[in-house]
Amino acid sequence: MSTEKRHRVGALSIAPELFEFVENELLPEIGVESAKFWRGLESIVAELTPTNRALLERRDRLQAQIDEWHLARKGKAWAHDDYVAFLKDIGYLEDAGDPFTIETANVDAEIAEIAGPQLVVPVSNARFAINAANARWGSLYDALYGTDVISDENGQQRDGPYNPARGAAVIRYATEFLDRTVPLAGVSHADVNDYGIDRSDDTNSFVASLANGEAVHLEDTGQFVGFSEDGERRSYLFRNNGLHIEIQVDPDHAVGRDATGNVSDVILESAVTTIQDCEDSVAAVDAQDKAAVYRNWLGLMKAELEATLEKGGKTSVRRPNADRMYTGVDGEPLALSGRSLLLVRNVGHLMTTDAVLDDAGDEIFEGLLDAVMTTACALTDRRRDNHAPNSRTGSIYIVKPKMHGPEEVAFADSLFARVEAMFDLEPNTIKVGVMDEERRTTVNLPECIRAVSKRIVFINTGFLDRTGDEIHTSMQAGSVLPKEAIKLEPWINAYEDWNVDVGIRCGLPGKAQIGKGMWPKPDEMLQMMSAKQAHPEAGANCAWVPSPTAATLHAMHYHAVDVRKRQQALAERELASLDDILTPPLADVSGLSEDEVQAELDNNAQGILGYVVRWIDQGVGCSKVPDINDVGLMEDRATLRISSQHMANWLLHGVTTREQVRQTFERMAKVVDRQNEGDASYERMSDDFDSSIAFQAACALVFEGCEQPSGYTEPLLHRFRRQKKAQLVN
Repeated sequence: MSTEKRHRVGALSIAPELFEFVENELLPEIGVESAKFWRGLESIVAELTPTNRALLERRDRLQAQIDEWHLARKGKAWAHDDYVAFLKDIGYLEDAGDPFTIETANVDAEIAEIAGPQLVVPVSNARFAINAANARWGSLYDALYGTDVISDENGQQRDGPYNPARGAAVIRYATEFLDRTVPLAGVSHADVNDYGIDRSDDTNSFVASLANGEAVHLEDTGQFVGFSEDGERRSYLFRNNGLHIEIQVDPDHAVGRDATGNVSDVILESAVTTIQDCEDSVAAVDAQDKAAVYRNWLGLMKAELEATLEKGGKTSVRRPNADRMYTGVDGEPLALSGRSLLLVRNVGHLMTTDAVLDDAGDEIFEGLLDAVMTTACALTDRRRDNHAPNSRTGSIYIVKPKMHGPEEVAFADSLFARVEAMFDLEPNTIKVGVMDEERRTTVNLPECIRAVSKRIVFINTGFLDRTGDEIHTSMQAGSVLPKEAIKLEPWINAYEDWNVDVGIRCGLPGKAQIGKGMWPKPDEMLQMMSAKQAHPEAGANCAWVPSPTAATLHAMHYHAVDVRKRQQALAERELASLDDILTPPLADVSGLSEDEVQAELDNNAQGILGYVVRWIDQGVGCSKVPDINDVGLMEDRATLRISSQHMANWLLHGVTTREQVRQTFERMAKVVDRQNEGDASYERMSDDFDSSIAFQAACALVFEGCEQPSGYTEPLLHRFRRQKKAQLVN
């Protein structure tokens, strides 16, 4: 944090890092006067802070009432019907109103119509942010060659220089995909000698030539939409289930010259949408961090963000991709965006930020600042002319996480309406994504959607955060099952189905996304290909992936499944069971052996430490963290929440002891230290546990876990990260 003097503007006190960014970088880009900007922020803070505070107080009251209900029945059996009646009585579970259909308008096709993979990346990391934006298109050849989808056996290993045997396996796999997705009439793409264009009849038709000179067309000629030509280098563009496929032909290319039909690559439309994250995958704890986050988001909205990469002694600069240009079947130019449609995830309603202080000298709610700043940055999307706009409909897409129930969603609606008025935007220009990751939102999902029925474009499920809230809400009810067993409980499947069922009944198909959660193993792509087709089959028109490569591979699932047809079929099934959703994953775990208990503690503690040490010491909010078996997992605060709440629950109910937990953390710290030996910037924890701020933070997440609001990790992480940053300065 800078020691420069804060700027007083009206009733607000602005940190110099934020003030200078706004005055020197943001406002000149959007043409808004300084006085109007700060006056608008001041008004929003003054008007909405009391409501924000009251909503958080209601969270605490409801949790206290639930705790008291369970404590009064400690050691006794309780009836599920009585529990549900109690939740209704205190207003936790609300009555659903009459059926309705959302009225969201001016939604881009990438959200409303196209089903496909969705990336989520920390916007604080410019390189990741640009890579994700550019992941709209990906090489299928590269994705297959570089991952375990293609076996390393039978001489197909991927080590060393290019392996022709592996390359041939990649080409076979891609050819089989083309046969399934854009099939030719009566023959395989493997039989093709060359591809070309038939320009007869004032239209451009796609043809494939066989070795015997015969010309064949697609089974469905309507799948061909365009082409481009540059000498012998040619590209042919197709569309299936709304997604594009590009066959690239180049007889002079190192791969193309030996491939059937000289196909040098198959390019898939991959990450159709990307969430640029200001929340769980970002470690932004002060004004300095927040200004950096907003600066990157502004750069993306201007399509001018750059990142320098050093690799193999060479320097390269990454920028947002240009648009892709083709000739359409009608002979007219056809332009497609080279980048994902970008959404931005703001923080929730809980945290405050020192970037701005109010007239009492208190930090303002971070969510209020995020709404104003990310919207202001997005205004530049309307002013650029070097790329197609992010939103062709003029919309701004903000994902709002960690809201509890309809009144908190309605508060977000009010906040966005105030921001729209501040910038003279049309009502409902700001679209909202509601993350269904807190239990009070899940059980009241129809009314949550109703609260933003004119601006909602996204709902999704997230097992980790949702389970963390499940554990915390029922903390006093008893001990929870081991984590793997929780996944098998009826509530989780009911929750996943309920989200889709409610979304379909509220009219989201054709207007909004119904999403599913992250595949956490970026190195296990063969597993992903086997498992993740379940997401479009479940009726989800987007699902999260951990990398651009994973997006390209996952895109094949959306070619295999017509999600709109699947949603139409699912609309006929019975609504998922709310009773199952309201059945906590509790069990008497006294039958677990000492070894089983210790193994669960080891797994949780190692995961907590592996993530926290990078968050606290290096300010890394999302990274691939080795698990206890050295398998790399993509982790953010959601993984931390479930693990810390699980350990806190077992500690509370006597499954373990404070001494055992501390000893487990100390042993696992040595494991994490070993796993990070190759990181020159890593600071060991086990050399001195008492002086390691990261180790202290990890322990606090468990020992203070029951007292954390909704079981969130942010308050403690922010506290210890600020302490670490102060230490680094001194």
